[in-house]
Amino acid sequence: MDMPASPAVSAQCHKVGKVLAIVGDKWTVMIVRILIERPHRFNEIKRTVGGISQQMLTRTLKALERDGMVSRTVYPTVPPQVEYALTKLGQSLAVPVRALGAWAGEHIDEIENNRARYDQDKHAPTGRGGSE
Repeated sequence: MDMPASPAVSAQCHKVGKVLAIVGDKWTVMIVRILIERPHRFNEIKRTVGGISQQMLTRTLKALERDGMVSRTVYPTVPPQVEYALTKLGQSLAVPVRALGAWAGEHIDEIENNRARYDQDKHAPTGRGGSE
């Protein structure tokens, strides 16, 4: 018999889910990987990530700053230069991000082959004389 989760466990799962929503986001992973080596300016991050809109990059950096994983430093130049860096908390996130990246790199060929086989099987005629 399944027992419902206690309210404390349910609340903790909800909190963890909110954190995972930001740290597990593909843009967050890419940005953290870029900032592991050194601080970067906004446009450097945008060029390096590729495919991210200015709005999405801004939104992701603000979320990471709000969570204390990224610091934002404004230099008094004309125009002002803004630099983003990982905080101590952000550096700790770099450890699982590196591991996840290594895992993905190690298994990407297998995953792509599985996707192709799955897609081919799903679109193959069923032999039942009709569509699914």
